[in-house]
Formats: sequence, C-alpha cells, structure tokens
Amino acid sequence: MKMTKLSGWQRFAAVLSAGFALLLAGCETTPAFQVAQPASRDGTVESIVQDTVQRGNAAAATIGGAVIGGLLGNQIGGGSGQTAATIVGAGGGAFVGNQAAQRQTLVWRIGVRYDDGSLATIQQTTAPAVRIGDRVRVTGSGIELLRQGPN
Repeated sequence: MKMTKLSGWQRFAAVLSAGFALLLAGCETTPAFQVAQPASRDGTVESIVQDTVQRGNAAAATIGGAVIGGLLGNQIGGGSGQTAATIVGAGGGAFVGNQAAQRQTLVWRIGVRYDDGSLATIQQTTAPAVRIGDRVRVTGSGIELLRQGPN
C-alpha cells in the first residue's frame, strides 16, 4: 500500500473541513415552531410565557472547538513553537466553541387548553399574535386566531 504525503495546505484544508463538521454537530437549532401535543385542534390560550433556551450542547461544542483549534494550531511552525501553537489553538478553540453554544434564543411558550380539556404547550421563536383568553386553532404550521362570531 503506497502512502502519499499531504502538503501543508491539503492537511490544513482537511483539518478545517473536519473541524467545521464537528462544530456543526455540536450545535442545535431551536425550531421556529414546536407543538408538544397533537396538532390541528381548537382551544383557548391559557398562558403566554417568554423564555430563553440555549442553542446547543456546550460540552460537545467546547470539546469540538478544542480539537479543531488544537489541530489547526498543530499546523503552525515546528518543535516547541508547534507545541505552543497547538496548546493555544486548543484553548482558543474551546473558548470559541463554548461561546457559540452559550448563545440563547428567545422563545414564547403558549399554553392552550383544548376543547377536550387536554393541555398543550406550543413553543415558537416569534412573538405570538394571540392573547390569553383567545380562541385558537393549533395546526402543524402554527397557531391561528379563530374569528369570534357576533354576540
């Protein structure tokens, strides 16, 4: 089996590609709309709570960042300079990965009491266009306000 030696740029590109894949694996995105119970049902809004949720897994992002930073740092220099660059790269990568995972997203959790008495929590990243007491229909794509008939 013949082994080919990669150039410095090829190694750098391979490490960078692997690093981005690891960082993306450690990040999770909050869905724009999420229903915790069966959808397409009518009910009444009982609560609206604004909250923040963490975007990703901090441990995975920190470890992934350290690995990527260390690999990138290892591509620099030689001897003790290379060792120092590896250590600094790993530390910097861990910090960047952790900071990326610590970002938070603003969400609204809307409690809906369905007509059958069951309760659902709908989470969305946009401000709701409903208020407590509104009659709504929950579907797979969102909450829609039901029109009130004339009294």
